[in-house]
Amino acid sequence: MVVDAGVSGKTLKRPALQEALTRLHPKKRDAAGLVVAKLDRLSRSLSDFAGLLDLAQKRNWSVVAIDLGVDTSTSTGELVANVMASVAQWERRVIGERTSAALQSAKRAGQKLGRPVALAPDTADRVLALRAEGLSFARIAERLNAEGVPAALGGVWHTSTVSKTLARLTRAAENAAPAA
Repeated sequence: MVVDAGVSGKTLKRPALQEALTRLHPKKRDAAGLVVAKLDRLSRSLSDFAGLLDLAQKRNWSVVAIDLGVDTSTSTGELVANVMASVAQWERRVIGERTSAALQSAKRAGQKLGRPVALAPDTADRVLALRAEGLSFARIAERLNAEGVPAALGGVWHTSTVSKTLARLTRAAENAAPAA
């Protein structure tokens, strides 16, 4: 048994699924088919699912979905599996559309989106001071990491982290400055 717990069904490029497919290869087969707890967790892409069923047919194994009682070794099981794969893809797209609409609405209402920045004021001052000394983004990252200064989300500093932090600090300073 292999498990892809917590990994999205939007792609077939998942370690445990790839391991299971390898075990179903004709030269390495140690299983008769692929059994999944929920069909929509196997794939939420109709084209990926169709490719998977095609592979199963060519290599003479079937997909069994426990939640639906579907077995693709039968023509009815294959039909039901294809219909449910279509529904899963539709559901994924609808969720994406709703999420996008909600984010756009929040943005229009002036709500700040994204992860909150938790950069300590003394860290912000340190980043600005190092840049004022003429250090490159890479050198600033090296220095902050050497000093054990955590990045905003507690991780290490990278060139891109320094660049984004400085851009954010510059925007904040410009927004705080009185209009001339």
